Amino acid sequence: MYKLLSSLAAALLCCTRLMAGDPVYPVKAIPDSMKENAHLVKRFEEIVQTISGPKEVNVVTRYVLTVLDEEGAEATTLVQHYNKQIEVRSISGALYDADGKLVKRLKQSDIKDLSMDGDGSLMTDTRYKVHRFYHNIYPYTVEYEVEERINNTYNLRSWAPQSESDCTVESSRFVVVTPADYKLRYLASRVSDKPAVTEKGKLVYTWEVKNIPALTEESYAREFVELNANVLLSPSAFKIDDYEGNGTTWEGLGKFGYTINAGRDELPDNIKQKVQELIAGQSSKTQKIQTLYKWLQQNYRYISIQLGIGGLQTFDAKTVAAKGYGDCKALSNYMMALLKEAGIKSYCAWVKAKEGEKYLNEQFPDDDFNHVILCVPDKDTTWLECTSNTLPAGYLGGFTSDRAVLLLTEEGGKLVHTPALGMKDNRQVRTVNAVMQDNGNLKVSAVTMRSGEEQETLHDALHVLSKEKQLEVMRKSLELSSYDVGKFECREIPAVVPEIEEQLDLNCNAYATVTGKRIFIVPNILNRAIRKLDPDSSRLSDVVLKFAFEHTDSVSITVPEGYKAESMPAPVSLQTKFGSYSATATMKGNTITYIRKLQRKAGTFPATDYNEFAKFYTTIYRADRNRMVLIKE
Repeated sequence: MYKLLSSLAAALLCCTRLMAGDPVYPVKAIPDSMKENAHLVKRFEEIVQTISGPKEVNVVTRYVLTVLDEEGAEATTLVQHYNKQIEVRSISGALYDADGKLVKRLKQSDIKDLSMDGDGSLMTDTRYKVHRFYHNIYPYTVEYEVEERINNTYNLRSWAPQSESDCTVESSRFVVVTPADYKLRYLASRVSDKPAVTEKGKLVYTWEVKNIPALTEESYAREFVELNANVLLSPSAFKIDDYEGNGTTWEGLGKFGYTINAGRDELPDNIKQKVQELIAGQSSKTQKIQTLYKWLQQNYRYISIQLGIGGLQTFDAKTVAAKGYGDCKALSNYMMALLKEAGIKSYCAWVKAKEGEKYLNEQFPDDDFNHVILCVPDKDTTWLECTSNTLPAGYLGGFTSDRAVLLLTEEGGKLVHTPALGMKDNRQVRTVNAVMQDNGNLKVSAVTMRSGEEQETLHDALHVLSKEKQLEVMRKSLELSSYDVGKFECREIPAVVPEIEEQLDLNCNAYATVTGKRIFIVPNILNRAIRKLDPDSSRLSDVVLKFAFEHTDSVSITVPEGYKAESMPAPVSLQTKFGSYSATATMKGNTITYIRKLQRKAGTFPATDYNEFAKFYTTIYRADRNRMVLIKE
């Protein structure tokens, strides 16, 4: 009866708000501080999440957004996914003009119901309800209310009131209602760690924030999730479908992941026989891993499969063998089965995968993972990215390297770290030979060796893009005003840390400036990627340098006979906590020799170090563009 009355009260409140003719949320009521650096203002938000039982969670979300300009409009699109685990029970909404007067109410026929299937790379039982008020008279305000039912206690809804850095928040409230004996696990960041708690036969937890300004985007900052206010919920004891688990510890969470996939690594007889044929005569464990991984890459392809219990449970190995495809968990499980047949133990690992997004609070067990890779433990542990048809065995790259992952073992979950690539792994070594003509045109022949994360963009381009698109990627890396490409060829060199050799010939038009008897030329022809950074005395975030790298450039420029150096750039040598840089230019006869070396470290530095770091990068930026002057004798 208590739940019924609460639901009726919420529904009546919503109807009153949405159907009233009186102005609501006029734009003029927004304080100027909430408009500063903003495209969108969250006027009000309330999320009420009620946990009623092991497989019954109801979430009612109501929010009001004011769009200040065109750039903020896209973020108002309502997207609600649903499947057997999540039901969307109702959606209502309204559009208001700048004065807060009702323009239109949402009709159910306006809501699109879409599937994400269809492109051949995705299989899912999840569908999406999508709606947007397309309105081009700015500013305007939209209001939505959504009621959902979650049929498990594994996927509890968390709270992050500031969804975008350019969205300010006037008011947002997060309410969680639980049975009196339910252990609610939460982690609050940049909000009060002690929510208001009331007891009325149930426990009611309430967090609230007000007047959050736009978050100024800062270069080399911590990840957005580390900088904004949020409350992360994660289950203690939970139930999803017919499976039960406890997420209080990493051990318990990993035990659940192992249990729901146990027994799904049985291979068909013909594949067992194939494994034995492939490894016949091989005694080295490393060689067996490489052989089976290569066979997997050559014969199976990746398709994202989000079916069943939240995409957590894999297709079994026999299904993958029959179909010839699988998603990350299915291919990792299949590779695990191949290795098992070869007598090699391995474990699937949950990982939060994305280049540059590594944050995971290791003190708060939670399934914040989105990908599965395979770990072959040993003195020299081997990690396998089973969704890739091109990476060498043992190489993860920026997508999953250098972060915490959860191994799924018989004993339970184990939080371990994938290896980080060091400065000597992420290298770019370039040799340039150039010939300059009297008119300033330059013929350039360059050979560049890239390894580790320095080769990943090019690697992806070579395997995904056409030759024309590859050239576009290459051109974006060049700071040259006018040039023609004579040659662009790449050769991949397989290794645990892969390398690519790039050969590039360019005809650069008017590269040097010719004025009377003088020629002005920048000897650093191809490597000017470091950008200038402005000092910032109000810096908030720590300085985060996510990976280390080393660049070495050796440039030889042959100039026309009869010229000598009138002015040479002074040598530059920098030694800082962030790395080192040196650049020297010399001239002997009619040959200019330019040597540049940059070593940048990885690490996290306090915000107070930012201006020093900005000075380091700005000095490099200027040194990379130093000119020398030649004069005709």
